[in-house]
Amino acid sequence: MTEPVVHVISHPLVQHKLTLMRQKDLSTSSFRRMLGEIAMLMAYEVTRDMPTKLIEVETPLEKMMGPVIEGRKTVFVVIMRAGAGFLEGMLEVVPGARVGHIGLYRDPKSLVAVEYYFKMPSDMHERDAIVLDPMLATGNSAVAAVERLKETHPRSIRFVSLLAAPEGLRHFHQHHPDVPVYTASIDRELNDHGYIVPGLGDAGDRIFGTK
Repeated sequence: MTEPVVHVISHPLVQHKLTLMRQKDLSTSSFRRMLGEIAMLMAYEVTRDMPTKLIEVETPLEKMMGPVIEGRKTVFVVIMRAGAGFLEGMLEVVPGARVGHIGLYRDPKSLVAVEYYFKMPSDMHERDAIVLDPMLATGNSAVAAVERLKETHPRSIRFVSLLAAPEGLRHFHQHHPDVPVYTASIDRELNDHGYIVPGLGDAGDRIFGTK
């Protein structure tokens, strides 16, 4: 059986910005900007082993072969709506990537994820999927999204979150032990309402200023 893999990105710049984002009085614009900056920094680690190909370029002195990322084979899969906050920073690093969307909402009583939208690029079997959702809390949305994504048979899947709860990680890897998780922090626990604590509140509300 595949051993679950979790990468905690502990780079000082990531941790510095995450600490500032946790502040409850941080403005919406600052929260959104910092999330984009962290996404760019995390993209460096998430794409560390991304496949490359050689192309010919001409320097001021001579022609040579050099590696470039196969960006068009990468798909950023956004779990709506909060995952959109991660997307811009990731696309700054890999501008040639395609983008897929999975619309899920969490039933307030059961906390079960309910799908309302699903749209992926074609030929997913040739593509590497990177799933984006800032909060891996109960893990229900993550599990449902990856289950649905696996139906398209992508070449590989990685899951990226800003914060994760131990309960969510366990639940996710019970269902998808083959999918590595990249996160900036594994926080203490979930509260009675299924929120990560100490956390940073509802990521979607803080990104879009809806609360």
